[in-house]
Amino acid sequence: MMKADASRLQTFTISITPFTEEGAIDEPALRRHLRKLGDAGVGVYVGGGGSGEGYTLSTDETGRLLTIAVEELKGKAPIRAMGVEPRTARQMIAFLDMAQGAGVDAAQVYSLDVGHGHVPTPRELDAYFSEVLTNTAIPAVLSTHQSVGYVIPAPVIIDLFAKYPHLIGLNVSHQDPGYLRTLVDALGDRIDICVGGPHQAPLVLALGGQGYLSSEGNIAPRLCASVIAAAQAGDNAAFLERWGKLMRLFMALYGNGGIRVTKALLNHFGLAGGYPRAPRLPVEPDAFAKALAVVEEVGLAEIEGW
Repeated sequence: MMKADASRLQTFTISITPFTEEGAIDEPALRRHLRKLGDAGVGVYVGGGGSGEGYTLSTDETGRLLTIAVEELKGKAPIRAMGVEPRTARQMIAFLDMAQGAGVDAAQVYSLDVGHGHVPTPRELDAYFSEVLTNTAIPAVLSTHQSVGYVIPAPVIIDLFAKYPHLIGLNVSHQDPGYLRTLVDALGDRIDICVGGPHQAPLVLALGGQGYLSSEGNIAPRLCASVIAAAQAGDNAAFLERWGKLMRLFMALYGNGGIRVTKALLNHFGLAGGYPRAPRLPVEPDAFAKALAVVEEVGLAEIEGW
């Protein structure tokens, strides 16, 4: 089933940012949460715009978040900065400079979001990425993400990896298997390619990619790691069994509030979840109950050792 080099297979969790009820970063909870992820054997991205609620963070808060992540995980687990979609190259460069100063292992370079529903042309994308990558030396992971409403053309991506040796990885969060296949065939032997979500894990591994990102790892890091461990061992039965549980969890969380319900579930089990930050509001009770039922159904407490 698996085509990729087993030693390169990986999974990254896009970490939540625990907040207090008043909206401040809950630093003790954040440290406890990051240690849990590192102990489970997953890589970690921090400050993401979705799971990490990165759009609510000030520049100073983002810097503090990166510093704490490095203090807790550097040398223990892969630690990367994710950030949010920028409007300009200057914004992306400033984030990468901050990430490099904090000492993370690598940082993601997000797709350009020019705003107001507009889509940049291939020439504009090449100019944006070239300006960013020429002005930073940190190991970088390129992102092509559905959140900006367009797909970076595969030739643009392939050309960038030929030009900039400090590009070490590619995160692909689109649903087109042909697009993923083209990128894996062109780049998978040289750099690490991950998909955005566990639902595409079998596809990316079968095509020769290296792994997947997830938000589910916030509550189920050992389950996420066990999917990769089964793939590395070539144990297809274990892979499908663990991936099936992860997919049930994936659908339960996304169908009932995403990060809102994830944080509530973490708190329910005595783990570090904290509160969502406005404009997000706490999860509704009925949505929480539905998600909790799935957590219990898949036996997550036993898998995670709670």
